Amino acid sequence: MFIMKNTFFVLFGLLLFSNGAFAQLKAVKYTDGNQKLNGLSIGPKKGSKTKPGILILPAWKGIDAHSKQSAEKLSKMGYYAFVADIYGEGNYPINTQEAGKQSGFYKSNIANYHRRMQLAWDQLVKSGANPDNIVVIGYCFGGTGALEAARAGMKIQGAVSFHGGLGRDASRKNIPITAEILVLHGADDKYVPAAEVAAFQEEMRDSKADWEMIYYSNSVHAFTEIEAGNDNSKGAAYNEKAAKRSWERMNSFLKEVLK
Repeated sequence: MFIMKNTFFVLFGLLLFSNGAFAQLKAVKYTDGNQKLNGLSIGPKKGSKTKPGILILPAWKGIDAHSKQSAEKLSKMGYYAFVADIYGEGNYPINTQEAGKQSGFYKSNIANYHRRMQLAWDQLVKSGANPDNIVVIGYCFGGTGALEAARAGMKIQGAVSFHGGLGRDASRKNIPITAEILVLHGADDKYVPAAEVAAFQEEMRDSKADWEMIYYSNSVHAFTEIEAGNDNSKGAAYNEKAAKRSWERMNSFLKEVLK
């Protein structure tokens, strides 16, 4: 385990600094108490007087190629971007079992998730983003996090969930949500039961949120993730058309909500 996790850091560093696609990503070390965190920051490739920023929350295995690529693309679109490290050094999953355990902890201990997101938000602002002009986006587990950022009342203009979980502890009281919400959802996503979808939509109504939910046909969980393969019967699979359409919808959403 120790060797494999150290190998992860070696490969991570090589990929970060030697691969041209990610050449402008900057490793950022920060902390949550004694826990060391390793995020990624990138500035816009074209100037912006409003300095909008995008906080990216990765899927359940932590910072991956997809979240890095999203940060690169967003920088080319004129945004500051920061990829959050939710788990921290020594806790990076190396398989789905560990990913389920780690993500499950933060779903069950939501205050910890909120705190890690806020710390990442702080780093995004330190990088140059305007604190009044920020949107959170997330994939799968990170999509859940994007919604939680809005539920927690973080200082954000909007939240975008790509194939994220929609549920929350029913004992938590619904509070007004001021951030605009965009949920991009696979129409055939079996990981998010119909009851969870219905409860989420009712929550949005109760919270007086400005929200939108878009369904993509023939799409299951993880439809933006190329690494998920293309077999829908497995419950998680890439869908090129849905991935393209959802990114384009997010792009128009950012133009709508960012000043």
